[in-house]
This record gives sequence, C-alpha cells and structure tokens, in this order.
Amino acid sequence: MFNAEKTKDEAIHWISEYFDSNGAGLSAIVGLSGGKDSSIVAALCVQALGADRVFGVLMPQGEQWDVQVARDLAEHLGIRHCVINIGEAVDSLAASIAKGGLSMNRQAAVNTPARIRMAALYAAAAVIGGRVANTCNLSEDWVGYSTKFGDSAGDFSPLSRLTVTEAKAVGRSLGLPPQFIDKTPEDGLTGLSDEENLGFSYETLDRYIREGVCEDARVKEKIDRLHKASLHKLNAMPCYEPSA
Repeated sequence: MFNAEKTKDEAIHWISEYFDSNGAGLSAIVGLSGGKDSSIVAALCVQALGADRVFGVLMPQGEQWDVQVARDLAEHLGIRHCVINIGEAVDSLAASIAKGGLSMNRQAAVNTPARIRMAALYAAAAVIGGRVANTCNLSEDWVGYSTKFGDSAGDFSPLSRLTVTEAKAVGRSLGLPPQFIDKTPEDGLTGLSDEENLGFSYETLDRYIREGVCEDARVKEKIDRLHKASLHKLNAMPCYEPSA
C-alpha cells in the first residue's frame, strides 16, 4: 500500500540533502505550467528549502489560459516568479530553420518549445543561482510522454519514480488545493488531454506499472511498445569505450 505521507516526508528530506551536497544556499528553479507535477514539485521544494529559495518560471507560448493557474500557485506558495514568453523564440527558430531549407514537422513543433523552455530555465538558474527541478513522473516517462533534453532534463527529480496516482496523493498530503492537482493535463497543441492522446487512462497505466496487470490486451501491447520505443530517453547516453 502506497504511503503518501511517508513518501512526502522522504522526498522533502531528499531535496534538502540534495541541496546540502549540490547547491548549498542555492535556489530550486521550477518551471510552473499550471499542471499537477510542477505544482507538487514546487510545493515539495518550499517544504524542503523555504519559500525564499524557490523560484518559479512561467513559460507560455504566446497566449495560454493556464498561465493564471501557475500564477495562482506561485501566490499560494509565496514564491518569487517571473514570466518568460517563449512564443517569439519558437517562431524565430522555426523561421531560421526554414531559411536553412528545412520545415518544421509535427514532431519538431511539439518538441522544440519544450527544449526552449529548458534553455530558459537554465538561463534563469544561471542568473539567480540555482538548480533546475525536473518535474516528470514515472507514468509519463514510462511511455515516452516527455521531450528528450526538454522537460525530461533537470538537475534533480523528486517525482520521476512516482506514478501519476502516487504523485497526486503526495500533492494532497502536502495540502495543495484541488485545482493544482486535478487539472486535466493537455498537450497544448491539439486540444486533447494527455489520456486522449495516449489512448488509455493513467489509472490503467499506473496499475500496469505497479502490478503488471492490464486486462485490455491491445492497451497492454501499446504500453509495451511505447515503453520500448522510449528507452533511449530513460537510459544513460551510450558512450563508446576505446579499448586502447
């Protein structure tokens, strides 16, 4: 049985120890999307380091309605924050790529903003003096629902070994209001939810990850296929080892 309270306390202690060893006195830099994962990570960091050592970065691409949810979270936690709109950067890079003789396809259009956001987070970390929080969870990582060198990057990762179900339970244990935990995650491009894009629910995925049980053979096959295709994101980069 998953113990959210114990996991919350252990995660807070782990973050505190990480900063003692890898950034004493520095701040946690958290990209705030308005979604559950960044909200939970930010709240854990506040508990571990204090609100004065957590800095939120809101990174909309043009106009995004959920930016207000991220603002509300920053105010709820009492943390400093700023807004870096990546819209012009994405458009400028796409234009430069076009001038180079290439055109953005759907995969590039989906992944490029995430990588620009990570560049913005590391710029903020350099200016403020901090370590960048990775906000991925195990469920999304398992099926590759993250961008390599984008949201899958970071210096420390409080949730990457927790499923969506477990992470949300930790969020409730932290006392976060429901609007920061239960907001339906969307990809921001198609108007579809993450679960609609995946073709199965996180409840189904989480049960398969933890119990090995998936009663729908087609869904099981899809999860296995997505996981296998995503291992290049999860494993360390292969390096050639010279024999000489």
